[in-house]
Amino acid sequence: AEFVCSGGGLLAYADANSTSPIAPPEIKKKRVVVLGTGWAGTSFLKQLDNPSYDVQVISPRNYFAFTPLLPSVTVGTVKNVDVHYWEAECFKIDSQSKKVHCRSNQNIDGKGKEEFVVDYDYLVIAMGARPNTFNTPGVVEHCNFLKEVEDAQKIRRSVIDAFEKASLPSLSDEERQKMLHFVVVGGGPTGVEFAAELHDFVKEDLVKLYPAAGKYVKITLLEAADHILTMFDKRITEFAEDKFKRDGIDVKLGSMVIKVSDKEISTKARVNGQVATMPYGMVVWSTGIGTDPVVKDFMKQVGQETRRVLATDEWLRVEGTDSIYALGDCATINQRRVMEDIDSIFKKADKDNSGKLTVKELQEVVDDICERYPQVDLYLKTKKLRNIADLLKDDSKSSVEISIEELKAALKEVDAQVKNLPATAQVAAQQGAYLAKCFNRMEEAEKNPEGPLRFRGEGRHRFRPFRFPPFLSKSNCTRDPNYSQTNRFAGRITRSLLALPCFRYKHFGQFAPLGGEQTAAQLPGDWVSIGHSTQWLWYSVYAR
Repeated sequence: AEFVCSGGGLLAYADANSTSPIAPPEIKKKRVVVLGTGWAGTSFLKQLDNPSYDVQVISPRNYFAFTPLLPSVTVGTVKNVDVHYWEAECFKIDSQSKKVHCRSNQNIDGKGKEEFVVDYDYLVIAMGARPNTFNTPGVVEHCNFLKEVEDAQKIRRSVIDAFEKASLPSLSDEERQKMLHFVVVGGGPTGVEFAAELHDFVKEDLVKLYPAAGKYVKITLLEAADHILTMFDKRITEFAEDKFKRDGIDVKLGSMVIKVSDKEISTKARVNGQVATMPYGMVVWSTGIGTDPVVKDFMKQVGQETRRVLATDEWLRVEGTDSIYALGDCATINQRRVMEDIDSIFKKADKDNSGKLTVKELQEVVDDICERYPQVDLYLKTKKLRNIADLLKDDSKSSVEISIEELKAALKEVDAQVKNLPATAQVAAQQGAYLAKCFNRMEEAEKNPEGPLRFRGEGRHRFRPFRFPPFLSKSNCTRDPNYSQTNRFAGRITRSLLALPCFRYKHFGQFAPLGGEQTAAQLPGDWVSIGHSTQWLWYSVYAR
């Protein structure tokens, strides 16, 4: 298969084998089936270079959408690996028989869409997620979503059509106001960015083409929480709310949508429960993500039916399976707790079986503990402790002995450091690169494991786990208001994106475009930047 460049930020897939999608029978290769061509799936495919795999890619879209900017991108070719692409959707995963059931996107001679089955040795689930409607009545039927390129095209057409219709002379003012009322539900990064971009599009372009319609335009942003961009620094939240107020975007906080009809949207005030309705011309729903129905059905097979999202271990392997991996928005890493394994850790460190641990004995396995349980490392740095000896005693010496109960008391607060990674493109891309590197070294790691000790078993883990971000304090990061230095920081981020370590997630910060060529950025180390220069930082982070 080849990656083919096309305009508009799309990375297209094409099958390089025009004769047969099946590897020659005499070549016995492990088959890796990849479901999805988003950030996680594409990153995995681009980094996979072990020729011992027969890779089958199954996705209903034969391109990769570069979601942050959707520009044209420069791409390469998958080298040394047999990769075959099927333009189809997976509608069922059979983990017992190691098969995925698929339905082609194409109608065959008027007979409907063909269904077929693909066997796998390893399965990589990177199907992303669906918009979360919270089962709100009318959302699916009457709202627009913003997950795919087709969604963006549909919204653009709807906005332009609304201006065309509103310009008809036969309409009343009330009808024009309804038609040009654009409602955005959700005050997260996507909803805020869309509201800002829509405002700019209307004020800078459409009003010039339809001058008579300009006075009827209204943009409303509905958010159930007390503020928009709640995951950002308070300074960014306040700036965004003030800017939207100046721009005339009506931000309604504490407003929960309870119903959407073909003409009106109903909300309930979180403070007093008062219900209100408002007519609209178009609604864009952006309230987070939910689990894909196919993934939800698969979760029942592996005993995860009570979970909100598919859980994996720290090596991105689906819990309850041996050969299925999941990454990106469809899954979350279930970090093992130290207190779950504290007895095994104590036993492994207590080499002389004395029932007591010296600090020296514990220090011999501390690197493996911090590797396997990164929350320990985070906790030590949070408390500004040099090592685990400082945690155990104020004046530790190698001769001091501790019991299992004392070790439990010392580590009882460590698991509070466990954090879930956000469902973002940078997480998905890094997970894809990590998993590909694991697959590239699978045979070698079987013979020479490179991971931490198995505290509940023998030997070592094959690979280092996919780790959470290291602790960053305000003291070890600098503020830098100068644009030239900001640009250099962007360069460092870009270089890091292209050369990721294989075992630790690096958080490069988060951005929120606010319109008017202004962007807010929150970077590691409490580094906050807002304004026009930050817009260029936003662009440069993704420059190659």
